[in-house]
Amino acid sequence: MALKFYCHVINNTYTPPPPPPQCCIGTGIGIGIGKSAVIRMCKVPCSMATSPQISLEKGNWVKLICGASFQDVVDIRNLSLVYTLAGVDCIDCAADVAVVNAVNEGINAATAMLPIRRPWVMISVNDDHDLHFRKAEFDPQDCPIDCSRPCQNICPANAISNQGVMTDRCYGCGRCFPVCPYDKIEALSYVRDAAATSKLLERDDVDALEIHTNGRQTASFKELWNDLGDSVNHLRLVAVSLPYVGDSTVSMMNQLYSIIEHNLCCLNLWQLDGRPMSGDIGRGATRESIAFARRLAFSNEKPPGFLQLAGGTNAHTVEGLKRLNLFQVPMISESRRCDSNALIGGIAYGGYARKIVGRVLSDIQAEDGGATATATAIEIESYPDHLLMALIQAFTLVGGVKSYK
Repeated sequence: MALKFYCHVINNTYTPPPPPPQCCIGTGIGIGIGKSAVIRMCKVPCSMATSPQISLEKGNWVKLICGASFQDVVDIRNLSLVYTLAGVDCIDCAADVAVVNAVNEGINAATAMLPIRRPWVMISVNDDHDLHFRKAEFDPQDCPIDCSRPCQNICPANAISNQGVMTDRCYGCGRCFPVCPYDKIEALSYVRDAAATSKLLERDDVDALEIHTNGRQTASFKELWNDLGDSVNHLRLVAVSLPYVGDSTVSMMNQLYSIIEHNLCCLNLWQLDGRPMSGDIGRGATRESIAFARRLAFSNEKPPGFLQLAGGTNAHTVEGLKRLNLFQVPMISESRRCDSNALIGGIAYGGYARKIVGRVLSDIQAEDGGATATATAIEIESYPDHLLMALIQAFTLVGGVKSYK
């Protein structure tokens, strides 16, 4: 089985590969001449050398969210490979050594295939209890024999089986909690350790930090920031993720900024978390993130920092921003002069991005009868036809922001 993959540079933009012939899609027919041909088939280096900072300034920054609690290192490695090839600027993952290693392994595999720049690696932590930092748990022995197992059917991560919850795959979306007819499922919340986080931040292959906060108080945020100490000096970017909390949102952002600004030695970003962990549900899930961005974009009172959408983002997010004239539109200062930066720095894709590539990863396991998954870790580049299918999905999503020709 093989993969033929073309890269072109046109006006300093990356052109994704053409779709495979219709007869090849979904048939398992190999195309091209092999994985090793990837580099040889590149007539010129891929034009993905633009730095993540420039992407933020232009408004075409794209971040892949692996999930603050998602710890399936095989999927994370393959997701990182695919989305690095697709040109994301940042890969956000759990603040866990094994997960960070998996992200970097995927990035390294991608850059070994094609001469593209590395995305930044970001780790996510929380200052207090947060939806993104929890796991579902139940004892399968307590489940009635005749239960229809709606929890298993609704789980977007395929994290529930007859043996209970696969902890590494659960990312805390919470959809299983209300559907259990016997109320057997509990949420286990946790807070990331500041000392362990500091050690991760000192690694050469970690570039950014994201702190999730509830937007209603600053005490725990300040404590965490102080505990991180000088480890933040190693970073290229510090992001703060918060929900919309009404009229006090901008005031809270300013309070948070006042805490970090004195020892902030890098770029900063505000992640506008619209409807957390919902992008895979459907078109309407993105409305809250777009509405959040609309409220913040034109505020003259907000603190410095790039704005990035998250929480419900999916294939319809760019369309929604364009309708409101928020997509890659330059800022206008009080003097009415255009700023060089875009109003919205970019978009982070989580559940939706994982879903569209995850289907391909699931197909590999299904076609191998599950044997591969249990014997050895799946490396998607060993399945060129599937890699191509995953890349088409990833290019379509990332290209909507990057404006690939």
